[in-house]
This record gives sequence, structure tokens and C-alpha cells, in this order.
Amino acid sequence: MSLRNSIEKDEAMHVEAAAHIVEIDSFRVLGLTAEDVDFYTNYGEDKKKKTFRKVDVRLVPMLCLLYLMAHIDRANIGNAKIEGMVKDLGLTGVQYNIVLSIFFVPYVLFEVPSNILLKMFKRPSWYLGILVLSWGTIMTCTGLTKNYAGLMVVRLLLGVFEAGFFPAAIYLCSYWYMPKDMASRISYFYCASSLSGAFSGLLAAGIAQMDGVGGYEGWRWIFILEGIVTVALGVACFFLLIDTPALSSRWLTPDEIRYLELSMFIKQGGKFHEEGSGTKWRDVKIVLMNWRVYVQAYFLFCQSALSYGIKFTLPTLTKTMGFSTTVAQLVSAPPYVAAAISAICFAKLSDRFYWRMPFVIAPMLIVVTAYSIVISLNGELEAKKGVAYFSVVLAVIGIYPIQAAAASWNSNNIAPSGRRSIAIALNNCVGNTGGILGSFMFLDRESPKYYTGFGLSLALGVTGACVAVFLEFSYKWANRRKAEIAEEAQAKYTEEELFDMGDKSPLFKHVL
Repeated sequence: MSLRNSIEKDEAMHVEAAAHIVEIDSFRVLGLTAEDVDFYTNYGEDKKKKTFRKVDVRLVPMLCLLYLMAHIDRANIGNAKIEGMVKDLGLTGVQYNIVLSIFFVPYVLFEVPSNILLKMFKRPSWYLGILVLSWGTIMTCTGLTKNYAGLMVVRLLLGVFEAGFFPAAIYLCSYWYMPKDMASRISYFYCASSLSGAFSGLLAAGIAQMDGVGGYEGWRWIFILEGIVTVALGVACFFLLIDTPALSSRWLTPDEIRYLELSMFIKQGGKFHEEGSGTKWRDVKIVLMNWRVYVQAYFLFCQSALSYGIKFTLPTLTKTMGFSTTVAQLVSAPPYVAAAISAICFAKLSDRFYWRMPFVIAPMLIVVTAYSIVISLNGELEAKKGVAYFSVVLAVIGIYPIQAAAASWNSNNIAPSGRRSIAIALNNCVGNTGGILGSFMFLDRESPKYYTGFGLSLALGVTGACVAVFLEFSYKWANRRKAEIAEEAQAKYTEEELFDMGDKSPLFKHVL
């Protein structure tokens, strides 16, 4: 008799659980009250626009500025190279390439631990402020290095402190925006990444004119002045960077906070207890065993290798085309302006159609076209300067939109938030190993043909497009399988069990 009562009780619980399942904005959500559903669905469009306008103004420009400086600080070594850094420090052979690659060792290794550490901070702005302040100090010290060993040390430390910024920034954005709005927002600070190449060239051309001031060479002033700016921004983080909706009562109304917190609740599929501030090692294991995270990471691997390969080498390429040192710095800027426009346009289209795959493939195919053209020149970069420069501009236009679509595609397909923060970091951790490849793609001894660099870039574009098609079909197949067992799962599992499954839950729909 007691067994029968227990079964009846379980059945009643599952029926009650099913009654709490609500479909909102294509998400099946567990645990929402009728009052919450009514509040969220009747939150007017004007109110939504006003709320997100407030968020956009406070979050996006600050992240853009920080991301701009992060990329300037890691890539300005390419500008310093043609201003005499290699000669002054006595670098020989592939020592310059080793210096480039050493940055990525801690940058890759510390991304996941950094996001785990981030979860321990009540205010993400404090953690980000510490990171920015630290790498700004290291950048300033780069201008004081005396030899190869010293340069290796500062680049290693720069990688340690820059490692945590990008995954933390993506995670912070995920607190505020729904999946359909993520790519366009993220694209703005990816746009800053592409613009960093333009600013880096323009700033280097101007700052290098300080050659001899204070007894320092011009390339040293590039590091010193840009490092001081980063330190100032690190201090500003403590006062200007926003945290989470719950900690924003000073500038958000109670209704706005409620709407934003419900948005997060909904995109996670619901929850049944507050997640702790710490990280569950079980979540780490689940993310590490998720093969799709590694497939997603391949897009970032391609983008990372392509972007760092060209960013570290573009001033040298433009100089190889026959431009003087100062002009080579200046003409390295326009390709990045075009890339910034490209990144925003692709992301806007991606969000408009709420579809990521075509906006990963299309940029990859642009990259394939660009490097096919430059390879056909057979090293005649100076003789065919116009075509060579056009192909470089086209390549950069294709490289920078990849990251926004790929990163939002990954973050939108992992739940709940604890696992999402780990997956974002792991995705970038694996993806950024491409920076090591990018550091060795363009070797001085292969100038001006650079057959290794141009050939690998072409291969990365082709394989990246193929992998995007494979992943799209994988998500479609998974969604069909989940739809087939959704009703059975509602009867079989409790709400808490379904939530704990995260993106593996039959009620979680993968975003394409």
C-alpha cells in the first residue's frame, strides 16, 4: 500500500511539474509563476528599448574601450618591430616569433581558471579592474626591457593578466542580453578588436616620432604611453563598469531589474534554487566532456590564427609592398576600419535572422578568396602593390566577423549559467591556441612569398567553413531528437533534474 501511495505521489509531482512548463520566446521554461509570465510577456516594447538603451550606454562602450586597449597592447609589438625593436634588443632567427607565441601559453592556460575565479567575485567590475590595471603596468614595463629574456618575461606576464578579460566580458554580457541580442552587442567590442589595428598603426606612427626623448627609442615610447592609458582605464573600471542587474538599483528601476532577471531565468530554461557563487567541479567535468564546445572552439582557433597572423605581420607586409616605415604604419590602418564595419554588419544580420552558421561561413569564404588572390601573386607584392593591398584588406574584412557569430553561437547553447561561464572560457582557451600558430605563420626568411602564412590562412578558411556546416546539422539533429522525447522527459524527471541537465535537457532547444 505504501509503495502505491509513493507512486501516486510521484505521478502527482510530475503532473504538477508539467503544469509549470511555459514556452516563451522559443524557450521552454520551468518554474515560472503565472505572475512572472504575465509581467514578462506584457513588458512593452518601449520599456524594453528604454531598458536596453540604459544597459547599452553603460556596458558596451566600456567593454569596447577595454577590448580596444587589450588588442593594442598585445599587438603593438608588430609596430615596434619595424621601428627598430628587433635590432635594438638583438633578436635573431625566430626569436621574434617565439616572443609572439609565449604570450599565448598563459593566455590559453589561465582562461578557464580565471572564469572560475570570477564566480567568486560579487562584483565582476572589481575583478576586471584588477586585470586591466595589472596588464597595463606590464605593458608600461615592456618599454623598459633591455634584451630578449626581458621581453620574454613581460610578454609571459601580459598573457597571464589578459587571459581573463575576454571570457569575463562575454560572461558579463550574458547577464544582460537574450541570445538573439548577443551577437550584435558582442560585435561592438569585436569591432574594437579590429579597430585596434588601425589605432595601433596610427598611434605608432605618431609616438615613434618621440625617438630620443628621455633617452628612449621611439618603439619604447609606444609601449610606455599605451601602457599608461591602460592603467588609467583599469582604475576607471572600479567606478564605471556595471555588474549584474541585481546590483544596479542605482540606475535601474525595480521593474527593469525584474525584467532583466526574468530574461536570464528564461534563457536558462528556469531554475529551482539559487546557484552558489562557487564553481561545482561536476559542472567543469560536464563542460569538458561536451564535444560541441571543442567544435565551436575550432572557429575561434581559425579566427585567432588568422587575426594574429595578419596583425603581427601587417606592418611588415605593407613595408614589403615598398612603403616607407612611417607610411607602412599608416596604410596598415584602413584594412582594420573596413574590418570593423564588416564585423558590425555581419553581426547585425546574424541577430536579425537569429542564425549563426551562415555568418561564420560567409566570412570564412571571404578569407579563402583573399588568400587565393595573394598566393597567385607569387611574392610580387611590390610590383603588384594595388592587388596585394586589396587582397590584404579583403582578408581582414573576412577575419573579424567570425568571432562574434562563433562566440554567441557557443554561449547561447550552454546552460545553466555556471556551466556557461566555464564553457565560454574553455571555448576561448582552446580557440586561442590559434594565436601560437599565428605567431609562426609568417616567417621573415620566407619574405616576400610567405608561402607558409598565406597557405595556412587559406586552409583555415576552407576547413572552418566545412566545420560550420557540420555543427549546424549536429544541432538540428539534436533538436529533433529532443522534440521526440520531450513529453516523456516531463513525466520521467522532476523540474530540478531537468534544470540540472542544462543544455542536455530534452526541453533545452539549441540555438542555430
